[in-house]
Amino acid sequence: MIILSNNMTRITLCLFLLLSIKANAQVSTKKTIFDRWDQNGDGKLTKEELPQNAKPNFDRADKNNDGFISREEDKNFRERSGRRQRNGSRNQLNNDRINIKNDIPYADTENPRQSLNLLLPKDRKKKILPALIYIHGGGWKNGNKNQGNVRLLPYLESGEYVGISIGYRLSGEAQWPAQIHDCKAAIRWIRGNAKNYGINPERIGVFGTSAGGHLVAMLGTSGNVKELEGDLGNYKKMKSTVHCIGNFFGPSALLEMSKYPSRIDHDAANSPESELIGGALQENKKKAMNASPINYVTKDDCPFIHVHGTDDQLVPYNQSVILHKKLLENGCDSTLITVKGGGHGGFRNDTIQKVTEKFFAKHLLGKELQIGKREILIEQPQK
Repeated sequence: MIILSNNMTRITLCLFLLLSIKANAQVSTKKTIFDRWDQNGDGKLTKEELPQNAKPNFDRADKNNDGFISREEDKNFRERSGRRQRNGSRNQLNNDRINIKNDIPYADTENPRQSLNLLLPKDRKKKILPALIYIHGGGWKNGNKNQGNVRLLPYLESGEYVGISIGYRLSGEAQWPAQIHDCKAAIRWIRGNAKNYGINPERIGVFGTSAGGHLVAMLGTSGNVKELEGDLGNYKKMKSTVHCIGNFFGPSALLEMSKYPSRIDHDAANSPESELIGGALQENKKKAMNASPINYVTKDDCPFIHVHGTDDQLVPYNQSVILHKKLLENGCDSTLITVKGGGHGGFRNDTIQKVTEKFFAKHLLGKELQIGKREILIEQPQK
């Protein structure tokens, strides 16, 4: 028990207590939720590091689909969540507008990866609508088709598209060309069920990010390549061709990736690309070439739009540059949006969304729109 004998003692003790409280407050606020969850202290969060109640939000927070949540992505997700709480959940708003059918098998198997999500607008502008498809990223070894539901919402809100998000087998389960076999089987399923869902089978557009960008580029360049069709599903006689491609920072020439600055040694045996084909890229050049969209470009390929940041440290910017160039050399319709200072996704420029919306409206809705230049340079806003 402390007995205070005079006013000076009381004052001294009060000051000590106030300073202690302030110091403790500083310590407690310095360690954020991100820091507490970041168990290995590497400055990024894996799904395994998240508490159970936060894991369902992982794909929504991982905006660039690299399999990690950066500190900036965590901050942006919390800000978006706060806005949704203030203004009402966007997903809840769209429940009244969109009918979502999840986990539809497309390959006549029970493998949950070989399934798709179908998003149908309730207020259709026309009875028959074009299909806009999303293919997720994650280095071919992470991610899932549920990431596509949010990505497709801006298009579905117009009532002018049917949306589809495709899942596929990851590299930990199956090696190349299993992934493109799955995507092509999904396209054939869509054509085989077009009448059931009011889809125009002659108006199918696809976009994807990172590894998903690679897969959509493969769809856009290998429509008539028999060895990449596979033998999956009940609609083998249907075509797997598509009508336009949105390639967001996807690999296009696997053997060229390590020639440019990157945080990843793409030639290493444990790189995402090497794990995709089942061996180190430079030791398996034929496989690497078979998995590279640039090697399938022909004059008959559909229109492309590419979006890539100059400071991308996971998939070098040059990957989109050389694919764009190869398409133009073959007389194809190709537009490259260069994001100066942009990294691996997470772009903060409304111009990108506006141009890509115009691109799909032109090629899927038949609207008389001009994209403008073949090469568009925009700045990534400073943080």
